[in-house]
Amino acid sequence: RIIKNVVKTFKYFFGLKFEVKGLENFEVEGPAIIVSNHQSILDMMGLMEVLPDNCVQVGKKELMYAGTVGLIIYLGGVIFINRKSTTSAKMVMAEVAKTMTADNVKVWVYPEGTRNCTGDLLPFKKGAFHLAVQAQVPVIPVVYSSFTTFYNPKKNLFTSGKIKVEVLPPIDTKGMTSDDVTALTDKCFHTMRETLFRLSGRPS
Repeated sequence: RIIKNVVKTFKYFFGLKFEVKGLENFEVEGPAIIVSNHQSILDMMGLMEVLPDNCVQVGKKELMYAGTVGLIIYLGGVIFINRKSTTSAKMVMAEVAKTMTADNVKVWVYPEGTRNCTGDLLPFKKGAFHLAVQAQVPVIPVVYSSFTTFYNPKKNLFTSGKIKVEVLPPIDTKGMTSDDVTALTDKCFHTMRETLFRLSGRPS
């Protein structure tokens, strides 16, 4: 909570405004998997605008060594996964499933697997959805509008802007098996992509 309150103040220095909708969709009983699109480090400010209590993130292990950012997310309780080791990642996710249900926490995952500031979504990796089905917990999609109108690292573009964040209704996984993971992933991808285009004011 301390980190959350500190990071939330950064938006004033960067000239960013956040418009948030759907926070009531976090009010589910028990644990859940939260999935969102991931565009840049600016996501951290948007994250702090909506981050529910008892929620931890899953991130790539390389972020541990990202200087101040790495220290902040380490202190924030991020669960790090070695993406280069499939065995290690699966073991970590299995432990996450147990901890999530035992400690009643929500887990935040970026299913694209990397930052993507193209204004569209990359194909989703299935790890988060396997985790949701394994633990029989709902998936809650969160979508940030595109940053491309005010932020483009390749063109050294950064101006003030407004970011819309929408928390979508939970998707129930009760009764699902591993055979349903692909369909669940596809459903979430298409729902989030339509929302991304709508929030960004572009045709779907």
